[in-house]
Amino acid sequence: MAFIPLSPIPLKDRVSMIFLQYGQIDVIDGAFVLVDKNGVRTHIPVGSVACIMLEPGTRVSHAAAKLAATVGTLLVWVGEAGVRLYASGQPGGARSDKLLYQAKLALDEELRLKVVRKMFELRFGEPAPSRRSVEQLRGIEGARVRATYKLLAQQYGVKWQGRRYDPKDWARGDKVNQCISAATACLYGITEAAVLAAGYAPAIGFIHTGKPLSFVYDIADIIKFDTVVPRAFAIASKHPSEPDKEVRLACRDIFRSDNVLGKLIPLIEEVLAAGEISPPPPPADAQPIAIPEPKPLGDAGHRSQ
Repeated sequence: MAFIPLSPIPLKDRVSMIFLQYGQIDVIDGAFVLVDKNGVRTHIPVGSVACIMLEPGTRVSHAAAKLAATVGTLLVWVGEAGVRLYASGQPGGARSDKLLYQAKLALDEELRLKVVRKMFELRFGEPAPSRRSVEQLRGIEGARVRATYKLLAQQYGVKWQGRRYDPKDWARGDKVNQCISAATACLYGITEAAVLAAGYAPAIGFIHTGKPLSFVYDIADIIKFDTVVPRAFAIASKHPSEPDKEVRLACRDIFRSDNVLGKLIPLIEEVLAAGEISPPPPPADAQPIAIPEPKPLGDAGHRSQ
């Protein structure tokens, strides 16, 4: 039988994420499935999901990890309620030309400042203050973020004592911090999938540095107060018994209704373009992008889908 190559679905057309727990993840009869302790199979449409969050109690076979990588789906091993990330796969992203471009922007202080100023402008809707260093802009950003949290707490009638949480002890946090942590974890998951699909490195950040997901935090923070954080406060105001579950469902709906996946890669490219340098051309033997856009079927002016 001839091998039929898989054709990954563009990231913008995928479901944002799903969470799996308590089962063996494997490929059986060509299908990506979760098998529980009773042997019941749940089929997972792996190729149409951007990111699969694997909670405690899951085991993943080699075949399942390989299939996820082939179709460009990110596997992320997370802690309880998805608020602690242990490890993640890399679904065919990280091309050398894109990495060199990103690294050059991050290592040159003048170029890095241009990118950070663009991030500030996109996040707050106004140009960054002139003659400020990256560290000074980071301080201004932090003050605005704290003020935004206070305003949201007042708006939704939630008691606010600051952004306090212990990732090692989920239950110790208050409801609002649990909701915020769950919401941002969801946003970071699909943002990491977008960063990898675009061919960049999650660790090479501009505002955030020194962490495995520095660039993910940079990009996600641009949109988190326009997407998931207000919903987290709204859910916290209702004192839910299962805050993480309600937040996940709400984030899923936000990502779909706001087409967040369709906006993330263009946002990444816009941010990096602020450095005003041309990306290096890809080598002749470079790997293709992880999740290619399909070739339009019609002429210019016709809908391709």
